[in-house]
Amino acid sequence: MKKTVKDIDVKGKKVIVRCDFNVPQKDGSITDDTRITAALPTIKYLLSEGAAVILMSHLGRPEGEANMKYTLKPVADRLEELLKIPVIFAQSPQVVDEEVKKKAESLKAGEVMLLENVRFRKEETKNGADFAKELASLADIFVNDAFGTAHRAHASTAGIADYLPAVSGFLIEKEVKFLGSAVENPERPFVAIMGGAKVGDKISVIRNLLKKVDTLIIGGGMAYTFYKALGYEIGTSILDADSVDVAKDLLETAKSLGVKMMLPVDVVCGREFKNDTETAVFSCDNMPGDMMGLDIGPETIELYKKEIASAKTVVWNGPMGVFEMETFAKGTLEIAKALSRTDAITVIGGGDSAAAVEQFGLADKMTHISTGGGASLEFLEGKELPGIAVLEEK
Repeated sequence: MKKTVKDIDVKGKKVIVRCDFNVPQKDGSITDDTRITAALPTIKYLLSEGAAVILMSHLGRPEGEANMKYTLKPVADRLEELLKIPVIFAQSPQVVDEEVKKKAESLKAGEVMLLENVRFRKEETKNGADFAKELASLADIFVNDAFGTAHRAHASTAGIADYLPAVSGFLIEKEVKFLGSAVENPERPFVAIMGGAKVGDKISVIRNLLKKVDTLIIGGGMAYTFYKALGYEIGTSILDADSVDVAKDLLETAKSLGVKMMLPVDVVCGREFKNDTETAVFSCDNMPGDMMGLDIGPETIELYKKEIASAKTVVWNGPMGVFEMETFAKGTLEIAKALSRTDAITVIGGGDSAAAVEQFGLADKMTHISTGGGASLEFLEGKELPGIAVLEEK
């Protein structure tokens, strides 16, 4: 178990917190502040315990240059509204300079300061020791609460821990608890649902989960690669050609491990990749050569819902179809609804699945929605994440 902010005394200390404020914006306005609100419990706890709090994050990909399109100023303004106290924005193209050091030095207990985008420095993504030292020089304690970047060994997520005592915030603690216990110690039956476009992106995750689950449900674009492995016609559907043999191997592995691996039994096909295209439903072994599969069919939906209803733990990563188009959103919506009705522990593994659950207004019905797409995938793969590995053990 990793130490959290509750395991250390922060009173009168300066605490630097790595958050994930990589929020979507339009014309300089934040369009979704979920990642900011997710960091509030840790920030508020530190303030209530008498710490002076310095926050840092990345935003977008400024490629190591001070590109003001990616400034964190809108985040500072939104934080001020949410915390209802002033947030000092230490705006510097260098992120840390003499002026910023002075501001950090004079920061008092109960005050909050936000640094400029850490990716304005090219050393950030290279985990440069000098930049990590500069960040560490501002504080007494490091708290990592950015699960979304915990799979990256960057200066602000991992390198800084070489120079300061390092613990987790509440968000990382929650992620590790739900993702960790779901995979390592699940209540059974344990069902994993894997969707998305490419088998290649999730080979390692599927391999790892096959050793742990009772049932593995496949949906989304990757289903057609499995169909190809079974010798079915897939028409103009998306195909991960490099992974056909891998798909065959995964089917055999599931069989040898006694894992129930479910593929769609019917498919909603479209003539073209657009919302108002001509559509029809076909069984998996009867797809026409001139159409593409874009969602799971009605029979599959019922089979998958039945499997979810009998589960005690469900992990879901990846949509069942092209849910961004209303015509092909039904499969993903029905799976989300089934998860919202079950008493099972439901863990949504970030990325598109999280976006779908939010879009359908069902987020509050899930046990846990991961804030990190890539990080949650690597966690499900069984990898140790660098931003968590550096934290002190209890």
